[in-house]
Amino acid sequence: MGKNAETLDNKCPHCGAKIDFDPKSQNFKCNYCGGLVSVDEMKKHETAVNSKNNVDEAVVDEYNEYFSYTCKDCGAEVITDEETVATFCVYCGNSAILKNKLSGKFRPDFIIPFKKDIKEATKCFIDLGKGRPLVPKAFTSDKNIEKIRGIYIPFWLHDFTTSGNITLEGRKYDHWSVGNTDYTKTSIYNVERGGSVNIKYLPTDGSTRFDDALMNTIQPYNYDEMICYNHGYLAGFLAERYDTDIESIKKIAEDYALDESKNQLLKSTSLYSSVNIKSNTLSVKDYSNKYVLLPVYMVNVKYSGKMYTFAMNGQTGKFIGDIPIDKKKAVFYSILTFIISFLVVWLITYIMFKLGGGS
Repeated sequence: MGKNAETLDNKCPHCGAKIDFDPKSQNFKCNYCGGLVSVDEMKKHETAVNSKNNVDEAVVDEYNEYFSYTCKDCGAEVITDEETVATFCVYCGNSAILKNKLSGKFRPDFIIPFKKDIKEATKCFIDLGKGRPLVPKAFTSDKNIEKIRGIYIPFWLHDFTTSGNITLEGRKYDHWSVGNTDYTKTSIYNVERGGSVNIKYLPTDGSTRFDDALMNTIQPYNYDEMICYNHGYLAGFLAERYDTDIESIKKIAEDYALDESKNQLLKSTSLYSSVNIKSNTLSVKDYSNKYVLLPVYMVNVKYSGKMYTFAMNGQTGKFIGDIPIDKKKAVFYSILTFIISFLVVWLITYIMFKLGGGS
């Protein structure tokens, strides 16, 4: 049985029409009257609406069921799953943010709003096929372009302070020759490095739906542009909430932080030809984390039974595209290349034969 989810009122304060966040102006833009509304104005409007409707910040229960909500524009009942926190009505296209999924422990601490708009994401996607004759024409078709969506992905940002010492055996090699004899001198040193290392904003993907390698590829984000979370930035976009176990994620991040701290200390041993770690006492002395939503444009395209993914960092514009190859085109160009090569060789041979006085 589903549970009814409460949606937030993302309406224009001036005319009451649907309003979305505009990445270009960094304001909210009304789709009806065309007016731009500042973040502060939206906050005041939201506070007034919530106060009027007696909206509270009840902590969401943990349950593994589907959710339903009633679209405020057309009245349709829309079904969504447990992790989705912002979606669209499939009937009228109105966006909806499910408030009771963003309460308590599921309320993000920070958000990085989209800075790149859908036009820029679309251009990057279309450009994947330019200069690549083997890319299937259908890959960048209008049908697939329409599937590109901006989505906020949940991430954990980890801050670590590590300290300790590393004891190493360092070696230096000196080589020289006398006559036909080569000599090598090996000098061995006891080396110790220690100190404190601060690692800030170490990101880990908070959703099991998205491939970690893909999410890591479109990093880094400029985390100095993080702002305190406000649900209004979700208007016009999709969003997910985290579904990973924070303790398991913390352990993965901790192992990475300790390894990175070790590498930082090893940078000062570059004057040795080789080093061998004998002991390592590095440990975590301080830890904190932040729950943040990061902007990503994505589209998945199925071609010849395989799924290909395009993803773009919604803040920096960095993107990755998994591009298929049209097998029919590949065969055609292979045959064409063979024919052209054959004709070139034949022409060269013919000219040389004529120049050589052949008849």
